[in-house]
Amino acid sequence: RGWGTVGDQFDNLEKHTQWGIEFVEKYTKFVKERSEIETNYAKQIRNLSKKYQPKKNSREEEESKYTFCRAFLTTLNELNDYAGQHEVIAENLTSQIILELSRYLQDLKTERKSHFHDGRKAQQHIESSWKQLEACKRRFERDCKEADRAQQYFEKMDADINVTKADVEKARQQAQMRHQMAADSKGEYSSYLQKFNQEQNDHYFTIIPTIFQKLQDMEERRIERIGLCMKTFADVDRQVLPIVGKCLDGMTKAAESIEPKTDSKQVVESYKSGFEPPGDVEFEDYGQAMKRAASETSLSNTREGKEKPPGKTKPKLWPFIKNKNKGSGPEDFSHLPPEQRRKKLQGKIDELNKDIQKEMDQRDALTKMKDVYVKNPQMGDPASVDPRLSEIAQTIEKLQSEVQKFEVSSVPKTMYVFTVYLLCVCWPLSSPDGSYTEEQTSETQVKANTHPIPTTTTPEFDDEFDDEETLPTIGTCKALYPFEGHNEGTISVAEGELLYVIEEDKGDGWTRVRRNEDEEGYVPTSYVEVFLETNAKGAMTYI
Repeated sequence: RGWGTVGDQFDNLEKHTQWGIEFVEKYTKFVKERSEIETNYAKQIRNLSKKYQPKKNSREEEESKYTFCRAFLTTLNELNDYAGQHEVIAENLTSQIILELSRYLQDLKTERKSHFHDGRKAQQHIESSWKQLEACKRRFERDCKEADRAQQYFEKMDADINVTKADVEKARQQAQMRHQMAADSKGEYSSYLQKFNQEQNDHYFTIIPTIFQKLQDMEERRIERIGLCMKTFADVDRQVLPIVGKCLDGMTKAAESIEPKTDSKQVVESYKSGFEPPGDVEFEDYGQAMKRAASETSLSNTREGKEKPPGKTKPKLWPFIKNKNKGSGPEDFSHLPPEQRRKKLQGKIDELNKDIQKEMDQRDALTKMKDVYVKNPQMGDPASVDPRLSEIAQTIEKLQSEVQKFEVSSVPKTMYVFTVYLLCVCWPLSSPDGSYTEEQTSETQVKANTHPIPTTTTPEFDDEFDDEETLPTIGTCKALYPFEGHNEGTISVAEGELLYVIEEDKGDGWTRVRRNEDEEGYVPTSYVEVFLETNAKGAMTYI
């Protein structure tokens, strides 16, 4: 008989299937622990085999002469292979049972959830229909009682001779209305009752049995899967038995190869001295006045001159010195050896020099911006840049003092940082009229090519677009960022737009570009990527 015959045992089936899932999880955990035991056992066996392997020394060759030592070495090697088979067991348990059951559990939970969701939905629907049926029934009952009361009231009023005809007629109409309402409620109740009975019949004989049958199929598949896993559990061990048997056979063969007589003879070969046994000791008569003559073959002769030299005491090795100065150490790295300390100080100085260079680049960009403001007051107030310039100067001074502090403890360094500082601070970047001279040093030229901080301000252009002829193109450029270009003499560009270059940056941070024959102007050099032509041949045709 199927599960569809259990009728209303919905909650019990839900508990049973949940218990089935928990059993799968328990069995998966059991196999996982067995796999861990096999892994740990294999690891311990390997460590044991490694621990008793002969050490690489002069005695290894001597031990290899004996059959029992060779047999023990073979046993250790076979034991190592034996441990490998337990690792195979652990791997197969993981791949063939644990991973498979883990995936199956997810599918099983999803399927069970879907079936019980459908069951709850059907159960909620039939419960809702029952509630509506009860409501119709109560409404029909109420209307019937109201109709009876109205009928009794009408009969009472009709029998009373003191009541006017109008009141009697009103009571009669009220009774008729109540009777009609009761009749309507009766029809509605009857109709919904038939509907409910049909739904209830479908629920208990079609919907729920179908869901329970699906749950039964799911449960049977679960039980079948557990059975297959238990069979696999045994097969995993059975698969390695041939190799394990070969390992054990190897151990047995090694044990049978031991030859006691051969090993005992090997002792003779290893330790025999080659000396002849001493002869008999002659009787020495002390009663005669003669010197005792020792026999040449006496045992004393074999010991003459064979005193061992005094042993030499091995010099003790200097103990390993542990570094007690762990951690960051003092700021000047005085806890380090000289060479390590020098490298650390040099690295610190290089970091400070990079910071100084970065601050100088920012100062140069702000200085150029201030020059633009001075030449074009409508673009900005030059005094607004002074606080930032003062802050940068203080930062540079602080960094330079740090460099000097670290240079005291380091090797002599070049004066590059201070040269750059003097060139950038004391040597003017441009002549009073704003144009650059040809006598600038290479250091200053490098500074001139540095991109300023992107700004939307514009330089003074002296109405040059109105008086001069069309300039030839000297290259192209691509806009890296969008630029609005609200001020006079500038041109707005969109990110990624391609333009023609007609005048490169002269050191003020602006590049003159042309979009077509009618549109040209300045854009910040840091906003575009310029590609200058090696041989510009005049103007180009624009579309």
